[in-house]
Amino acid sequence: MDFRQLRYFTAVGQLRSFSQAAERCYVSQSAISHQIAKLEQDVGVKLFDRSTRNVELTAAGERLMPVAAEALAVEAKAREVVREPRNRIRITANMSFAAQSLEAIAAVREVHPNLDIEFVLRDFADRMVAVTSGDADVALIRGEVDRPGLQSVSLGMQDLLVAMSRRHPLATSGTVDLRALGDYPLLLPARHSQVLIHQVVERAFQEIGRKVRLGPPIPADHTASLEVITQPRAWTVLYAESAGGTPVAGLSLLHESERRLRVPVRAVLSPALQRSVEFHDLMAALRRSNGAAEGDGTG
Repeated sequence: MDFRQLRYFTAVGQLRSFSQAAERCYVSQSAISHQIAKLEQDVGVKLFDRSTRNVELTAAGERLMPVAAEALAVEAKAREVVREPRNRIRITANMSFAAQSLEAIAAVREVHPNLDIEFVLRDFADRMVAVTSGDADVALIRGEVDRPGLQSVSLGMQDLLVAMSRRHPLATSGTVDLRALGDYPLLLPARHSQVLIHQVVERAFQEIGRKVRLGPPIPADHTASLEVITQPRAWTVLYAESAGGTPVAGLSLLHESERRLRVPVRAVLSPALQRSVEFHDLMAALRRSNGAAEGDGTG
């Protein structure tokens, strides 16, 4: 039995739904089901009665619910008491945020040399757990987050780059029109693995009254940039930070001419975060690194 299993158990017990619990915990439904099954195996009893429509706690599950809540509260308290009382801000993000974040951190450290800023790499689900539990002060994400108790700050917008083979008919300049792209297949991983990019592209095509032409999903062990080189009439989209490390031989990177392919960048804040002068300076530096205006506020 571990704290992760108890978090998942508590979410399912409160929501009476594996799918809704998965959304709350930012993991797949299969991950929730797998960990609940391991927990039931560990304690030796069923914790939920499952049917096609309903999920209900068993008598054993009902008894475990308050104990699980106490255990999770103890975990949060333990994390809190072991932290040294230092002037520190802890940021969690994935690798694609590293370059711009480190630039902002360096700028803030020049103004506040006694501020300790930690930068920890985590995937999306772990970032949300970290800010919720107070293990991190700030999580950097693309897209939106709608979760009770969490507030986020806008850091600006990032353009997606259009990537295609240099043999593609549209690879003739530094920009490309979305209407012209609609005549060619878009190569992306399956929607469930890159929901945000799919949503951004679909919304952009809806704005021009067209439907995106999707090609076959890219296999999990393939990269989009190499796929378009081998399929010279296809195209894909990349985050600018990811494109920076992409081999460019045979590949063209273009901006969409009307800047419709844009994703919001936000900082999700821990409820326990103290809004210090150093924090506000860090947010301003992160906005500048994303090209946002100083007037961007919280949301």
